[in-house]
Amino acid sequence: MPLRALPVGDQGLLIELASAEDVEALHAELLRRAAAGTLPAVREMVPAARTVFLDGLTDPRALGAELAGWRIPPLTAAYRPAVELPVRYDGPDLAEVAALWGVTPDEVVRVHSGTTFRVAFCGFAPGFGYLTGLPERLHVPRRAAPRTRVPVGAVGLAGPYTGVYPRSSPGGWQLIGRTDAVLWDPRREPAALLAPGTPVRFVPADAPVPTPRTAPSRPDRVPEEPAR
Repeated sequence: MPLRALPVGDQGLLIELASAEDVEALHAELLRRAAAGTLPAVREMVPAARTVFLDGLTDPRALGAELAGWRIPPLTAAYRPAVELPVRYDGPDLAEVAALWGVTPDEVVRVHSGTTFRVAFCGFAPGFGYLTGLPERLHVPRRAAPRTRVPVGAVGLAGPYTGVYPRSSPGGWQLIGRTDAVLWDPRREPAALLAPGTPVRFVPADAPVPTPRTAPSRPDRVPEEPAR
């Protein structure tokens, strides 16, 4: 796996990778090594679209040099309970997404709700996860004219990602539904319902669905917004 490790200050290391899939695989390997006690102590681990940032390292240059010799296994669908989100598939862009896919709106619902997504990274707003899982042929462009207000709980598609707006904000994602699940609650531990690596499934609201479960997480975040 090609990568470039760049020390940032005295305790930080920014690891640049070729793809989002490489980021997910490296992040999973870092978590495995941290759990096994074979990773140097790190205060924070923040995956993004093409990078992983580690902070709080005693010797970031040493770890950066060591990474070149790591064997990083490809990402596997190891068992981990999925967070299940009830969705009303009544979004204003559902018909447009169906047209882009070349299918009916009902087929969009069937495919989207039948996919197990994975949180690749978090950012834009507290609780917002960038979810991967749809094949490339189902990636859709952002709206040419972003909305000035997207309601809280809106489920949208943009490029390779699915996401749920944890609060009302402007946005240009294609909206296909909405959920009442609370993505961010500072009174909850952890506050974020979704964390990098978490499997996520969307369940049509007319189907039986348990209360959304909070998966173990660390407060990962990235200082960026989804492109609009």
